[in-house]
Order: sequence, then structure tokens, then C-alpha cells
Amino acid sequence: MTTSETELMLAGYGLTTAEFYYRMPDFQHVLNTFVWQDYDLAPDHPRLFKFIEYWQDEIEGPLHSVRFTHRKMISPGEWQNVTGEFQVH
Repeated sequence: MTTSETELMLAGYGLTTAEFYYRMPDFQHVLNTFVWQDYDLAPDHPRLFKFIEYWQDEIEGPLHSVRFTHRKMISPGEWQNVTGEFQVH
């Protein structure tokens, strides 16, 4: 069963964006970048670290460095279910 983005945000997840700098396998002096985004839990970032482990195990380009940012979009206290709307003139 897949979880929607809204359900993840209500559960405390935020959008994590990471920029990976890695060395080209055939040209070790050349750096390249890769951008990764996923919903993750701060401050532990289990999905980000799982992806870093995958990269180190499965991808030939060795990592040089990783920069990331985390933004919590909404929290449960900010969500309101609106059932109607009144217009006042």
C-alpha cells in the first residue's frame, strides 16, 4: 500500500533534497552532480542514508560529498478540514 504525500506530511515527514557530488568512474579528476528528493523524517533522515548506502554499494562513481536540506511542509497542527465557506459582503 502506498502512502500519499499529504499523509506523509501529516505524519511528520518533510521534503529532503540532496545534492551528491561524485567522481566519474573513468575520469577520477572530474566531479559530477546528482540531485535526489524524497519525503524523509528529520533529524535521522533514514531514507537519505539508505540511498547513500545504496550508492556506495551499487554505483561505481565514488562519492565526493553530499549537501542536503530538509523542509517540513505542514504539520498536523496546521491542517484544518473545511466543510463550508461563507462570503461576507
